[in-house]
Amino acid sequence: MTYSTSDKTRPNILITGGSGFLGSRIVEEFLDENCPIKVGLVRVIDCNPFKGKFIDQIEFIQADIRDFDAVVRACKDIDIVIHSAAIIDWGTKSEEEVLAVNVGGTENIIKACHDNNIENLVVTSSLDAVFTGKPLRNIDESQPYPESHHTVYCKSKKLTEIVSIKANNEDLKVVVLRPSDIYGENDPYHIDSLVDMAKTGFYVRLGNGRSKCQHVYVGNMAHAHILAADALWKGNIKVNGQVYFITDGEASNFFKFFDQIVAGAGYKIFPKNLWLPKGVAYTIATISEGIAFLARPFKRYNPKFSRFAVTYTCTDFTFTSDKAEEDFGFKAKYSLEEAISKTTTWYKKKS
Repeated sequence: MTYSTSDKTRPNILITGGSGFLGSRIVEEFLDENCPIKVGLVRVIDCNPFKGKFIDQIEFIQADIRDFDAVVRACKDIDIVIHSAAIIDWGTKSEEEVLAVNVGGTENIIKACHDNNIENLVVTSSLDAVFTGKPLRNIDESQPYPESHHTVYCKSKKLTEIVSIKANNEDLKVVVLRPSDIYGENDPYHIDSLVDMAKTGFYVRLGNGRSKCQHVYVGNMAHAHILAADALWKGNIKVNGQVYFITDGEASNFFKFFDQIVAGAGYKIFPKNLWLPKGVAYTIATISEGIAFLARPFKRYNPKFSRFAVTYTCTDFTFTSDKAEEDFGFKAKYSLEEAISKTTTWYKKKS
């Protein structure tokens, strides 16, 4: 079957970062028979190999989004772009590289959309764009950006949002989605490190267990992208130039939330209730970062303990997806029970 832009009932989709944790799930959701958008071609561009199933409807381009010519080629005959490619990093990459990929790559996508007359763009941002290091409770999308950022990744996401919203106009309609902590099967950012800690036989939590943050299952975050794209495609003007927080459940403590998955997958949590006070953890993190800094001429690495990690997991950061629900009907496709079950089962099989 040949897919083209001539059939406006079946838009062609480009997904940047479609080989990644979130991006690969967005691909799957677009191909689901119950997807609200019946798509034509689904093209993926990623610097890493595509690990999904190759079918006639899938086209893959292995390229870096910093390569403008490759991005322009990827955008040819595309109707909707889902831009989820980014470096998610808190210390292993240089500031120049993170900004070049996350901000420069986004600018390339926007330029390529204009060059190819693409009218619809969904951009994946992060709650880190507004992270201040101080408690943020029940905030909404009116929360201002902080003047300074704890990491270059946080800074890059703020700048990504700014260039994306600035690009929104009559010719290119842009929606920005801010996921909360994404988890799920094959989670490379949260669960893997907690499982590794459990395997050592000494499991340490940070803080006092009372701080709360938001989470979102990767399937529900992917579904949010589908719904946002559908809103753009169907001319829902409410979403044009808007930023949306996305979460799918009540706020909970970071460690208590993930403990249920780690333990449910069969890993022993010992000691059962060891919490490292924030002040002590922050001191250890400072020392760890100092050692990493001294080692940087020989090896660049991100220490297990970082001041950002301590501050992030020990500070309230809560919000809702009310605006997303009101403007484009976002609701969780997968229940909390189903999401936890799917994730736990995956890690149980992995063990």
